[in-house]
Amino acid sequence: MSLLNGKVALVTGAGSGIGKQVALKYAAEGANVVVSDIVEKGGNETVAEIISAGGEAFFVKADTSSPAENESLVQQTLDKYGALHIACNNAGVGGPTVPTGEYPLDGWDRVIQINLSGVFYGMRHQLPAILQSGGGTIVNMASILGKVGFANSSAYVAAKHGVIGLTEAAAVEYAAKGVRINAVGPGFIKTPLVESSMDQASRDALIALHPIGRLGESAEVAELVLWLSSDKASFVTGSYYNIDGGYLAR
Repeated sequence: MSLLNGKVALVTGAGSGIGKQVALKYAAEGANVVVSDIVEKGGNETVAEIISAGGEAFFVKADTSSPAENESLVQQTLDKYGALHIACNNAGVGGPTVPTGEYPLDGWDRVIQINLSGVFYGMRHQLPAILQSGGGTIVNMASILGKVGFANSSAYVAAKHGVIGLTEAAAVEYAAKGVRINAVGPGFIKTPLVESSMDQASRDALIALHPIGRLGESAEVAELVLWLSSDKASFVTGSYYNIDGGYLAR
């Protein structure tokens, strides 16, 4: 039997990268998947890929930095499938790369609003729906930079540290109510953004930070998210799992 048969799963930022791979994994394991992204083209492509493989999914355009759009996303999920059991709060942005003393205020506000407040807004509306559905699980996408600092990325680092704290607080609150909540911390993952924004020397320097000798793949992160979302992780809540090729072990 598939790991997620009969489950309804919601994934934000599912139009590309890690979010897309999570959505594909969920669908392959039998879940009905709500694919959400701010970019319609990518979101619809993810849905088409799921359906072509025999899965079930539909797309909802939503900006996770908006409380109202998070509420609408959950309501559309309930309207379509009648329940919500799994949520992966994956949507995020990198933000400016500037020293803290020069960091643009609008850049700070945008990163915190999407990467931290957006996770809270998602959980704020997902949790009642999951309780109503009989319990389930939430996986929040943090980062290795939720545990350590990184120069010129103060907003991103602060937001991801906050995601881990938010995850732990909510996990304690809901553990006895049948909802498990965990965070995942990827290292640097090979995405189109990384590939296009760096020259070869910069990519090589980034790879050197990972003892395993390469960047991660989105599908590798999705495997961890799938496990945490399934009953195989039934005793796991309030945890942070880094998946980083040894980055944090240095």
